[in-house]
Amino acid sequence: MEHQFTQEIKAILRDHFGKAAEEIFDRNPLLQYLNIKTRSASRGSKARGSFANIYAVFVLVEDYLKLGFDKRGDYSSYAGAKFTNLFKRQRQLPFGSKLQNHGLNHRMNEEFRKFFPRVTYIPILRDVQTNRYWINENLLKTEIAGKTYKVAKAVIDIINKYVKTKQGAFEAFIQTCDRLKGISKENKSVVEEFILGLLAPNVDARLFEIISYAILKYYYHDQIVYFGFAKRQV
Repeated sequence: MEHQFTQEIKAILRDHFGKAAEEIFDRNPLLQYLNIKTRSASRGSKARGSFANIYAVFVLVEDYLKLGFDKRGDYSSYAGAKFTNLFKRQRQLPFGSKLQNHGLNHRMNEEFRKFFPRVTYIPILRDVQTNRYWINENLLKTEIAGKTYKVAKAVIDIINKYVKTKQGAFEAFIQTCDRLKGISKENKSVVEEFILGLLAPNVDARLFEIISYAILKYYYHDQIVYFGFAKRQV
């Protein structure tokens, strides 16, 4: 699957891995998963932002890098990240203040299996007794021609870029709402062009809903609408 944000992912991989970027992208299931989950970056809000599952990956990879396991190489001996710390960190991230624990506990793994049924690894490892978590290190490495490429830093950069893109879309949404407040003061042709633009397929779903409601309310404001097959006196 390729979409507009795929090119951003590949650009980040080229910055990290040069000519090997394309093959790493094709071979690494975690990168492929992120590519699937970031398709909404260029589709307004009609596609969900998918922050719960993406942030589950982010906080675990961030923990992995913070403790230097990409260089130390002894991740298998790590006691694991505490759920409370991971959950708190998720909610500190943009758009994450209301996230629940589903992404960390099972939803991300289940979705990953759906997309990649033949991959033997699951991304998030958990000890239910200690409530400790790990990212599956096998998915942070890609071997090509006997050389191992570590993608943890690229994963963080990809997610950060996606979040920045979504923030830009949200800011555009706010600006459009502000313009809507005074649109009636502009001439008819400008208003028509602006309204039609907000009904385009790739426009933020929230704006589409607002405009659709306004149009329908204006159209039906002086009409009586009956529901059912026959008019009956109540």
